[in-house]
Amino acid sequence: MTIGMIFVVGSLHYDIVVDAPKLPSLDETVMGGPMRFVCGGKGGNQAVAASLHGAGVHFGGIVGHDRFGDALIENLRKCGVDCSQVIRSNDAVSGASVAIIDKDGGYGAVVASGANQSIAADDFVIPDETEILVLQNEIPERACFGLAEKARSAGVKIVLNAAPWRRFETKILEVADILVVNRVEASGMFGDQIDSVDQSLTSLRDRPIPLGCAVITLGDDGLVFADDGGEPEYLPSFDVPVISTHGAGDAFVGAMCAELLLGSATNGALAYASAAAALHVSTPVENRLSIDRDQTLAFMASAHLRS
Repeated sequence: MTIGMIFVVGSLHYDIVVDAPKLPSLDETVMGGPMRFVCGGKGGNQAVAASLHGAGVHFGGIVGHDRFGDALIENLRKCGVDCSQVIRSNDAVSGASVAIIDKDGGYGAVVASGANQSIAADDFVIPDETEILVLQNEIPERACFGLAEKARSAGVKIVLNAAPWRRFETKILEVADILVVNRVEASGMFGDQIDSVDQSLTSLRDRPIPLGCAVITLGDDGLVFADDGGEPEYLPSFDVPVISTHGAGDAFVGAMCAELLLGSATNGALAYASAAAALHVSTPVENRLSIDRDQTLAFMASAHLRS
């Protein structure tokens, strides 16, 4: 039984993930392994997470006529995502990325966008039952803004995960209802170096751009948020052992959107999303598709917050 409908328009990448003792420095070759193949892209990851947490999900995106495209579509379908608006391009290959996971669970990645860069707002129709539109920065800005305008006209809530960071017109922030960024993206957006909770609180308090609800995630330092222009608030993270942080931000966004569909207040949805992300980083990669609403609620009932 689904709890409402989300429309995610975004990137699909076939990820090659390699474990290594550390991320390589300039001109350095690091011996690593093993290597895994994972269906990803921020859009795809967020759609899967929202579906696992109980939302009905439609996905809009573009892949090539290739093996990667086949695998990406099959993964979405396997996770209960409607792929009727996934386009097969005759002119571009499917997106891909290479990610390196270090011994402490941190990561770095390089993305080859491929067909994702040809996404346009006119390619997609927002389904009538949609309550939330989810967008990210791995597709062109003009597509994000065009889709946001469509959603606003239809009375649909807009969530923008401005990741990875890029400079963009502030007009999309004027129509987005919820902005989610990490500390690196927030530093670029607000023009401040954000390394701590206090700096995040100050940046949201003095934010120079128009925002509805703004969320800055800080990894194991928790998160800060300001809702509808109110005073910034802090939420601590859950204390868990980290296996890998790869995809944690996407797990957070998908879970947050699913919880919002239930009518949760902002702080409740963010606490739930933090728990889902904590489970994500502390669960082996091969078991992450088991993280659902029941598992997350059970975790919240027994887990400890970082002090």
